[in-house]
Amino acid sequence: MERKTVAVAKPGAAAAAGRRLHVLEFVGNAIVGGMERWVERLLEHLPRDRFRVSLLCPYEGRFSTAMRALGAEVFCVPMPEDPCWSVVQMVQALVRSSGVDLLHAHLPNAHALAGLVSRLSDVPLLSTIHGRQITLLDLEVHRAVRSHLSVVCRHSYYHALGIGVDMRRLSCEPNGVDTRCFHPGPRPCSGLRARLDLAQDALLVGFVGRLSPEKGPEQFLRAVSLMQEGLPDATRFVMVGEGPMKAPLEAELARLGLGHRVLLAGHWDDMPALYRELDLLVSASHSEAMPLALMEAMASGLPVIATRVGGIPEIVQHGISGWLVAARDIEDIAERMRQMLGQPDLRQRMGTAARQDMVDRLDLRPSLDRVAALMQTLARPVHGPHRLEEVSAVGRAS
Repeated sequence: MERKTVAVAKPGAAAAAGRRLHVLEFVGNAIVGGMERWVERLLEHLPRDRFRVSLLCPYEGRFSTAMRALGAEVFCVPMPEDPCWSVVQMVQALVRSSGVDLLHAHLPNAHALAGLVSRLSDVPLLSTIHGRQITLLDLEVHRAVRSHLSVVCRHSYYHALGIGVDMRRLSCEPNGVDTRCFHPGPRPCSGLRARLDLAQDALLVGFVGRLSPEKGPEQFLRAVSLMQEGLPDATRFVMVGEGPMKAPLEAELARLGLGHRVLLAGHWDDMPALYRELDLLVSASHSEAMPLALMEAMASGLPVIATRVGGIPEIVQHGISGWLVAARDIEDIAERMRQMLGQPDLRQRMGTAARQDMVDRLDLRPSLDRVAALMQTLARPVHGPHRLEEVSAVGRAS
């Protein structure tokens, strides 16, 4: 995607005063998911001599602990889509008392709370849209408080324009992957294969993602069921992730008779090592923007099979770094899996191309540099009430 500078806003008060820019992150959920991992990587990347970060999330847990470990001051507040007035007042007081320069929201419920606080405190608001479409709530808040929307793929950018988002308050900062953390390497001696009692040269296919309807985990299971006949006994499949579909998937495993083939591994801590244990990754999502798990697998040198939805065609080069299939086309997914498992040279060639493509096009550091630059551009000007002027880095089709 070519990047075009539209206009440059005045520098923020923090930069002009020689102090750190204080950003308050509004995070609408606190699960182990792609959005939360994106926020975590943003906090890891922001230079501490230029940025101070505080964070709001709806409850304590693994995510809030990780954010504190990165140096963020964390507050837990309820975040329904219709925030209660006492919470709005509390957050407004926090913003005013701690000198917040910019509000940054993630998910529609967080955008709604941040929008009210932005209007009352006169602090500018950036909302990163992690999904492939702008929700009605996001659009209403954008129109009401003139928040700036940052989307992560071209599909979302043009969808936003199509429903009437102000082009001057819209930009595209594509997701990136940490290619230094996720890279090819030797298979670990202990880990998933040891848990499965699987030989190092046996084939292992992975599904990595939240076990929720939009990710299509049941489609993966049905595709496995279609193509399992004739597979070597040692070939295995693993589903890594947690979510509300765990119990239905366990029932589906039993119904399809796949208990000996497929492991529901749940949450996994060492993801870089896990990708090195796999031979192929399958993404069966019905709805995506730019899924981090897919990019992490490709950066780790894995070939992929992925559904042609949202921003995925911006990640996978069909026939070069992997295969694109239609959403819910389990026959095509099964056939591509059979093809890939039977052709080691093709897996090697596509995996090498996938790794190089992530390094060349979608490395994390340039991606987060663009987000940091956008945050500085949008932050409160030195004098008078804030004005969110036209900003740089508006994405358009190349």
